[in-house]
Amino acid sequence: MQYLRTIWRVGVCVLVIGVAEALSQAPAASPNAPPAATVQPAASQPAAATDPSGNKTTTPIIPGLTNLPSSQAGPPQTPSNTQVTPPAGLQISSGDLLDVNVYGVPDLAQKVRVSNSGDGYFPLLGNIHLDGLTIEDAQSAIEKKMVDGGIMKNPHVTVFVSEYSSGVSMLGMLQKPGIYPLLGTRHLYDMISAAGGITQGAGRLITVTHHSDPMNPITLTMSSDPKLSAQNNIEIKQGDTIEVLKAGVVYVVGEVTHASGLIMDSGQSLSVMKAVALSGGTTRVAALDNAKIIRKDDKGNPMEVPVQLKKMFQGKAADVDLIADDILFIPTSAGKNAALRGMETALQLVTGVSLRHF
Repeated sequence: MQYLRTIWRVGVCVLVIGVAEALSQAPAASPNAPPAATVQPAASQPAAATDPSGNKTTTPIIPGLTNLPSSQAGPPQTPSNTQVTPPAGLQISSGDLLDVNVYGVPDLAQKVRVSNSGDGYFPLLGNIHLDGLTIEDAQSAIEKKMVDGGIMKNPHVTVFVSEYSSGVSMLGMLQKPGIYPLLGTRHLYDMISAAGGITQGAGRLITVTHHSDPMNPITLTMSSDPKLSAQNNIEIKQGDTIEVLKAGVVYVVGEVTHASGLIMDSGQSLSVMKAVALSGGTTRVAALDNAKIIRKDDKGNPMEVPVQLKKMFQGKAADVDLIADDILFIPTSAGKNAALRGMETALQLVTGVSLRHF
């Protein structure tokens, strides 16, 4: 009997201990507190993941489901993905042959030649001025004409230039002068490069005559200054003319160390003493008293201008300025024939002389 009482007491104790532990683990709540609302997670917002250590990790971003703030939506605006305004399109000029098509209406497709006045003739629309318009502007002008004429309510016109009548005329001191087609946006240096670059005798002056203003050519100077060079690199359009002007040349021949042709650019000055110095000076057998300048007169005939070169070296005579196409000839002192035939000899020596800037 004592054994049964002991077992009953042990069972009661175990039961009491179990109830006490259950009550200690339950959350304490106020009797007057409202019941907690159950929150359902949104389908577009997945729950944050939890790592084994118990710390919450960043919620993964699922394309198409995750809604981001406007400041974070899409890739960052960098120069590589920002929208860039396209350059100006090709311009239509007189003489161009156009292929004009209307979407869904093949009977209105036609070829149109732009007249000298800049107009294109359309049987149902009449004349439309197209010279100077871009492809996009020409399409809009034709579409507007169709709407205004009651031909179509919402036309879609495409224009394609199948034949260009003119390009850019490249003239003057260039390696490959000629007419070059202009496709897209091009600048002055682009066209000079397409023509093979300038020749050895080219000056620094370039004239650009725009097709739209032929009576007012623009004169530019090629410069080694990057800023000025960028300013002079103007945009070239269809029908423009570019001419690289020839530089003035002064020839120094005869009894000098290096016979040469010295290129005189616009605004430069060159004197006799400077020309002799740039040619390496005179030789020992030079007849300084018989030096002369061979210059063309107003009629283009050569004439001789004596130069007191010996007195210039001694500081007893003023230096003399040279002009383009002058020939400074310093003869030899080995006889009078050289002095008497100086002009003929100088003209022969000019042939084959190398040109160079100073």
